[in-house]
Amino acid sequence: MPAMNTGPIVTPFGFTSTADDVIRGVDLAGKRAIVTGGASGIGIETARALASAGAEVTLAVRNVEAAKAVASDIGTACGRYALDPNNAERLWNVALNLLSKGRIPV
Repeated sequence: MPAMNTGPIVTPFGFTSTADDVIRGVDLAGKRAIVTGGASGIGIETARALASAGAEVTLAVRNVEAAKAVASDIGTACGRYALDPNNAERLWNVALNLLSKGRIPV
């Protein structure tokens, strides 16, 4: 097993960096991203940034009504699934559904 790098992570981003700052210049066309918690808080901004970089975004959420509003705001490249993290069977079925369509998450 290779040795783990335990040194500090060096990045040009800091406390004031936004999701748009981080995604700038990244092309995600043809990729699918699944954003858990995509109907609130940082999940919304993550989903919005990924979609702006060309990804098809799937919102994995507990609150489908909130996800509808977010998906509408983001645009047509956004789908949504109601997911309860305590329901392993539902998580598995959604994953199989996405994979069967050739949609592999980022």
